[in-house]
Amino acid sequence: QVHLVESGGGLVQAGGSLRLSCAASGSISGINVMAWYRQAPGKQRELVATITPGGRTSYSDSLKGRFTISRENAKNTGYLQMNSLKPEDTAVYYCNANFFGLGPVSYWGQGTQVTVSS
Repeated sequence: QVHLVESGGGLVQAGGSLRLSCAASGSISGINVMAWYRQAPGKQRELVATITPGGRTSYSDSLKGRFTISRENAKNTGYLQMNSLKPEDTAVYYCNANFFGLGPVSYWGQGTQVTVSS
């Protein structure tokens, strides 16, 4: 069994910051690629950022410069630092990861709500 648990969501005013965490646990050897997605009400889930085991990152063009993805391999944990938040960043944020030794299957966390008030 593999589990991904997100935390750190909440209510914040526009211009504020939040740091999301995603902790992996279970029968794992380590996280391969980790990604953050988000889904706003009435919209499709969209990719926010990805990070490789070596720390190479990529971002949605619209979010580059405000969001930073990072990871701590020894803790099997990833993070999403979100700065200068806007009301349009309001969404459920999901962690996604695949793991060494478990093939191409990726796993999802349960999501954490981020609400940005104007």
